[in-house]
Amino acid sequence: MQPVVIHPDDKAEYFSEERCHILELSNSHKDGAASIARARVAPGTTTVWHRLRGTVERYLILSGTGQVEVGDTLVNTVNVGDVVLVPADEKQRITNTGLAELIFLCICTPRFEWHNYERLE
Repeated sequence: MQPVVIHPDDKAEYFSEERCHILELSNSHKDGAASIARARVAPGTTTVWHRLRGTVERYLILSGTGQVEVGDTLVNTVNVGDVVLVPADEKQRITNTGLAELIFLCICTPRFEWHNYERLE
């Protein structure tokens, strides 16, 4: 791997089937160990139940407030600065409970690949 600075293009953001906007900040086979994406969830929106096969995900909350659900046991309020650890293969979703957008980083190890994504609803 070579040192590099990545300059994400906000125009590459897309609305995903999860009901949120996603901007891939770093996701390349050249760095298969991890990926980073920014997610934006509109007020009152709940993302769809889904899981990532073989991939651990971490949410780092940057702005807004929400309620995260992981598996059948974790339901918790999240605020700026909170980190949510989602084990591989565990179902997950998040709800924006605030009046402003809920924005967070999604850090996946190994990197996010669509063939590992499974929609559960």
